[in-house]
Amino acid sequence: MALSQASTAGSRHRGPSLLAVAIVFTTLFVGSLILSTAMGRGAHFPSPFQPEAVSNAYFSQHADAVRVGAFFQFGSAIPLGIFTATAVSRLRFLGVQVAGGFIALFGGIAASLFLASSALVQWVLSQAGGASVATVHALHLLAFATGGVGYVAPAGLLVAGISVAGGLSKLLPKWLMWFGLAVAAVAEASTLSLLVTPAVSLLPIARFPTFAWMICVGALLPKTR
Repeated sequence: MALSQASTAGSRHRGPSLLAVAIVFTTLFVGSLILSTAMGRGAHFPSPFQPEAVSNAYFSQHADAVRVGAFFQFGSAIPLGIFTATAVSRLRFLGVQVAGGFIALFGGIAASLFLASSALVQWVLSQAGGASVATVHALHLLAFATGGVGYVAPAGLLVAGISVAGGLSKLLPKWLMWFGLAVAAVAEASTLSLLVTPAVSLLPIARFPTFAWMICVGALLPKTR
C-alpha cells in the first residue's frame, strides 16, 4: 500500500499550478493598464512617437498613475518567470528532452527581465518631475523599447518553445501548438519596429493572445505521467 502511494506521488509533477500562475500574470499585467488609465482619467500611457511635449505633460500630470501602473507591471514579471520555470520543468518531468524547452526557458526569463526593467524605468519617469523634456523622452523610449519589442520578442520564444515541445510530444493539442506558433511568428516579426515605426502595431497583436495561450497551456499541459 505504501509502495503504491509512493509510486503515485512520484508520477505527479510537484510545482505551482500553471493555470493559477498564468491567471495571476494576466490579471496583474492587464490590471496595470486598467488602473493607470482609470487614475489618469482616461489618459493612457502615451506612445513615444508622439510630440515630446505631449509625453512630458502626461508624466508630469499623471505621475501617480504611472507609478501604480509600474508597480503592477513589475509584479506581473514575477509570475511570468515562475510560469516559465514551471512549464519547462514539467516538460522535462514528462520526458520531453528537446531543445525547445531550453529555448522557452531563455525566452521566458528574458521576457520577465525586460518587463521588470520597463516597469522600473516607468517608475523613474514618475519621479522625474523636474527633468528636461529630452531626458523624459529618452526614458520614455527606453520604457517602450524594453516593455515593447524587448519583452514581446523573447516571449515569442517562450511560446514557440513550449508549443513545439508540447505539441510534437502530444502533451498539448495540435490546435494550441499552431496557435502558439502563429503568435510567436508575429512576436518575432515585431522586431521590425526597431527599423520601421508602423511595425509597432504588431506588438499588441502578439502580446494579448499570449495571455490566452498561457492560460490554455496552464489548463491543458498534463501534471502526471
